[in-house]
Amino acid sequence: MADARGVLVVAELVQRRPSRLTRELLGLARRLAREAGGPAAAALLGDAGEETAQELIAYGADAVYVAAHPGLAEYHSEAWTAYVAHISREAAPAAILIGHGAAGGDLAPRLAFRLDTAVATGCVEARVEGGRLLFTRPCYGGNAREVVSFRTPPAVATFRAGACGAASRDGTRRGEVRHVLLDAGAAARRTRVVERKRDDAGGTRLEDARVVVAGGRGLNGPEGFRLLERLAQLLGGAVGASRVPCDLGWCPRSWQIGLTGRTVTPELYIAVGISGAGHHMAGCGGAGAIVAVNTDPEAAIYRDARYGVVGDYQQLLPPLIEEIERFNSRDRQAAS
Repeated sequence: MADARGVLVVAELVQRRPSRLTRELLGLARRLAREAGGPAAAALLGDAGEETAQELIAYGADAVYVAAHPGLAEYHSEAWTAYVAHISREAAPAAILIGHGAAGGDLAPRLAFRLDTAVATGCVEARVEGGRLLFTRPCYGGNAREVVSFRTPPAVATFRAGACGAASRDGTRRGEVRHVLLDAGAAARRTRVVERKRDDAGGTRLEDARVVVAGGRGLNGPEGFRLLERLAQLLGGAVGASRVPCDLGWCPRSWQIGLTGRTVTPELYIAVGISGAGHHMAGCGGAGAIVAVNTDPEAAIYRDARYGVVGDYQQLLPPLIEEIERFNSRDRQAAS
């Protein structure tokens, strides 16, 4: 890929539509492609169809490479690696952008190995400088940031949610849809999935929530998350957690926020019993406003919080929940 140009985004779908992270990556791809001198493209795997391909074009893709097969609808490491590598060789991009999630974290290093290049994971920023693509990512537990570049194209990088603004939809945009086929041997699967089990509790996705209520070790057990769930429900938000409660089994692993979990950028982030370690703040530091509730007045979380309350959450949250319930009740009565 000596003449590599442009940027390729590996699309992630939610209910057959581009996820917010994919829309963010398409916006970033458009900017990088303009600076590097090339097109922005997207790889669409699964059976989503022509309508989804056109949505990707509306959000910024100049070309969409479609691998339409029902067997690709759910992520499978071997099949996805084979197809995305094939698409990459055809598109010859200077960079391949992938969402920093469970699937992306598995796909990116496999793809980089297949393409004989390198990978940068968990990036939060990218730019073109002096003709080179530069990627910024947190390091040392989120306490510092490093800037990396690649000697061999394409640069494979995963990006955290909220790292860049989502692209605006433009229904008038036109692009090319190219269908990709691989022979059975090239995409052969040596492993098979025998069961898929989701530990997500449903409701609003953490990455899309405008309000996130997160709990940490200070909840002292799984019972505390029942209060957080009730508060999040009343605020129309989602529940998250720091790493320790997830490790201890107090809540689903999918709730974890931080350097080794999800990255969220809500308008309001309520941190209950969370100390504020760097690896956690790396996942929520982009929130519009952080409200901290902790019994330790010296907790590091207060350095990042706009508002802080020192006290026991078991005494503070129940009256807050009652007051919100009364407010919502009055609001409903006024509307009826």
